Amino acid sequence: MIRLPGPRRPRSAAAPASGGAPGAAAAPPAAVLDPRAIERLHELDPTGSQGVVERVLRAYQNALARQIDEIDAARGADDSERLSRLAHTLKSSSASVGAVRLSQLCAGVERALRTQPPAALGAEVEALIHEARQVAAAVRAILVV
Repeated sequence: MIRLPGPRRPRSAAAPASGGAPGAAAAPPAAVLDPRAIERLHELDPTGSQGVVERVLRAYQNALARQIDEIDAARGADDSERLSRLAHTLKSSSASVGAVRLSQLCAGVERALRTQPPAALGAEVEALIHEARQVAAAVRAILVV
C-alpha cells in the first residue's frame, strides 16, 4: 500500500528524514516528487489490485540506492563514461516517478560530462547525490511497509 503525495494526503514538512542527518528534516514527498506523476502511475491500476504504483516505486527505490553509491564511486574514480551512463539512466527513471529536479540535475551532469571530467563537476555531482537522497526519503515516506 502507498501513501500518495500531494493534496489528497498532505504530510508535515517537518517529517524527519529516514537515514538523513540527525535532526534534519525531510522535504514532504510532494515537494520532491510531482504528485501528478504518481497519479499517472495510479491510473494504470485504478483499483490498486495489481500493485503497480507500489511495485514501480519499490523498484525505483532499490535501483536508486545502488545508483547513489555507484555515482559516488564513479565520481571518485573520475570515470566519465560510467558517471554519464548512470546519470542518463537515473534521469529517465526519475522523470517517470516525478522526481523532476533530480532528472534535471542528471541531465545537467550528463551534458557537462561531454566537455569536462567528473573532477571538474564536484558541486554538480554533489547536488545530484543530495537530491537523490531527498528523493529516496520521499519514496520511503510514501511506501507503507
